[in-house]
Amino acid sequence: MPIYRLSDDLVFPHPSLSEEDGLLAIEGDLSTQRLLLAYSNGIFPWFSDDEPILWWSPDPRFVLYPKDIRISHSMKKSLKKNTYRISFDTCFRDVISYCSNIRKETGTWITSEMIEAYCKLHELGFAHSVESWFEDKLVGGLYGISIGKCFFGESMFSTMDNASKTAFITLSKVLEEKGFLMIDCQVYTSHLESLGAVNVSRDNFLELLEKGISMHPLKLTL
Repeated sequence: MPIYRLSDDLVFPHPSLSEEDGLLAIEGDLSTQRLLLAYSNGIFPWFSDDEPILWWSPDPRFVLYPKDIRISHSMKKSLKKNTYRISFDTCFRDVISYCSNIRKETGTWITSEMIEAYCKLHELGFAHSVESWFEDKLVGGLYGISIGKCFFGESMFSTMDNASKTAFITLSKVLEEKGFLMIDCQVYTSHLESLGAVNVSRDNFLELLEKGISMHPLKLTL
């Protein structure tokens, strides 16, 4: 089946039409409107500098329900030490830039084009960052997109033990308090599995997504 090539029209093929590996479409742009449409339909961009924009909707989908966050005994001890100060949305560009730079040696999908597109989403209130600080130095964090009652995690970084994990656990607790249905983790990683993330079928994911994005507020205030 030929891969769907996006035109200037704001339209995506249905996620069920993706390839076995989850690739759904190529090309298009990273405009605010297209990105919000993509996330609202269970689609996300993931590509390298030497590739066209690639759009994905994998099956199964890896998600974490905020109420099911799993905190190990050792992590509970770490949290009690209050090693890190956690903040929200204080330095979004720094967080996404760290996420990009820390992966450059192994290859990163967080291109300069992606950084600018997501910073624009942050300015509009859709993209958010969580920061971990140690002695006033940024040492970990994560960023993602919020639409309705769904949070779409994008990437995290850490330069000290448990810094990003502390940010993620804090975010999960805040989202649970605000009634969020899920954190979309996209694809399986053992790290996120240890925190409670699970695979669900794409059909189930899309049902939950439809329910979540219909709930308000559209934008999240952390």
